[in-house]
Amino acid sequence: MTATGTYTPKPGAAPLPRMIAAQALLETKMLLRNGEQLLLTVVIPTLLLVLFSTVDIVDTGAGEAVDFLTPGVLALAVMSTAFTGQAIATGFERRYGVLKRLASSPLPRWGLMTAKTLSVLVTEVLQVILLTVIAFALGWSPQGSPVAVLLLLVLGTAAFSGLGLLMAGTLKAEATLAAANLVFLLLLVGGGVIVPLDKFPSGAQDALGLLPISALSDGLRDVLQHGAGMPWGDLGILAVWAVAGLAAAGRFFRWE
Repeated sequence: MTATGTYTPKPGAAPLPRMIAAQALLETKMLLRNGEQLLLTVVIPTLLLVLFSTVDIVDTGAGEAVDFLTPGVLALAVMSTAFTGQAIATGFERRYGVLKRLASSPLPRWGLMTAKTLSVLVTEVLQVILLTVIAFALGWSPQGSPVAVLLLLVLGTAAFSGLGLLMAGTLKAEATLAAANLVFLLLLVGGGVIVPLDKFPSGAQDALGLLPISALSDGLRDVLQHGAGMPWGDLGILAVWAVAGLAAAGRFFRWE
């Protein structure tokens, strides 16, 4: 038909919120379909929680082991998704030219990063629900303020996300794969997730306590195990890491 306004094409980008939502949905689907990433983000934290809660391997101090372990495993789940998983996936997207092509689409670059962050948050919600159900089945009895827990998780996500994007945007994909997995293993051992920080030498405790995984796991443990109020010190450490990591990622990230 030739009448003006009837079946006339109207090319143009979709509204920005719709583009971000569509990209976030795609990112989430790809993450959940990736068997290796699913192993890292879901299976490993779950196995660690069940194993160390039911088998007396590590001295977690007074009280039930699950009460000590659950906050640390929740912190590990955040790190595995926001840092390790995102760094590896983004690094290979950059290598194969996916990011370069997406950067030329109507979706702005900051919108793409926002979509990736939303995908991380959706995955973390699923992780937290699964781990919480398992922890309750193991006899977990949490305390403290949900608001404090939420703030810790959000700041922890921001901190690890910035560091993951910084690594993915500056190193080659193979180097990112190796480095991200190595950091994951090192922080699993030395970040207060499974082994209490007071088991390390006194000189190392101060340095380890400044790591984002230590601040997140200790903050969650203070709230959920000991019923503490707002853990301002741990929140401050996470905020510093979040600002520094995101600023550095925004400054040094290379799209090609």
